[in-house]
Amino acid sequence: MSNPLLVVSAHAGDFVWRAAGAIALAAERGDRVRVVCLSYGERGESAKAWREGKKLEEIKELRRAEAEAAATALGAEIEFFDAGDYPLLETPELTDRLVHVYREFVPAVVLTHTLSDPYNGDHPAAARMALQARILAQAIGYDAPGEPLGAPPVFFFEPHQSEQCDFKPDVLLDITPVFERKERAMTCLPAQQHMWEYYTDLARRRGVQLRRNAGPNLGLAHTTMAEAYVRFYPQTTGILA
Repeated sequence: MSNPLLVVSAHAGDFVWRAAGAIALAAERGDRVRVVCLSYGERGESAKAWREGKKLEEIKELRRAEAEAAATALGAEIEFFDAGDYPLLETPELTDRLVHVYREFVPAVVLTHTLSDPYNGDHPAAARMALQARILAQAIGYDAPGEPLGAPPVFFFEPHQSEQCDFKPDVLLDITPVFERKERAMTCLPAQQHMWEYYTDLARRRGVQLRRNAGPNLGLAHTTMAEAYVRFYPQTTGILA
């Protein structure tokens, strides 16, 4: 468990659609994975439950149970901040809670949302808090338990409408070996069943792009499935490859 993976998700389903493959791959390597859901997505991403006449607290419990089942399917830990959604408000208190997570969990890699999303302000709000907490967790004088954080790389996972969010992936992750686990996790979220086919198709398209960019001799199958990411901070390396 030398490369813990931290995922900061605005809502209960975001980590599944966008990063379930990365989570499952890390878990299968034996790395610890923790998902932090800042909200349940109870107001803006649970339309089916509202139409069925469910109340707010019922919907929160429903979305919590769905996210817990999905995390279990992927092999991840999960915690909920219950900070509310639509809007998810950036506050010093919420950022401080994330700092404590960083200091306690000590991630080697962080996944979160893009900084631009004209369709959902909760997503960039989550990203800004994730980045600010990473910075504060590195400060030796910041009042939080644990040692100052190193500098874990941050990857933005793919938003729902990539072109409108200025998302141009520079990392394509082969999730073929674990795609069945991602499918199982998606089916744990019937509150957003309309997303299942969309993200299956997206994984297939990104798989095509992965094959075209991977070189001619890797022998990748035509059924390659992939997730797309943008690395926010520069990669450091002694070898260009």
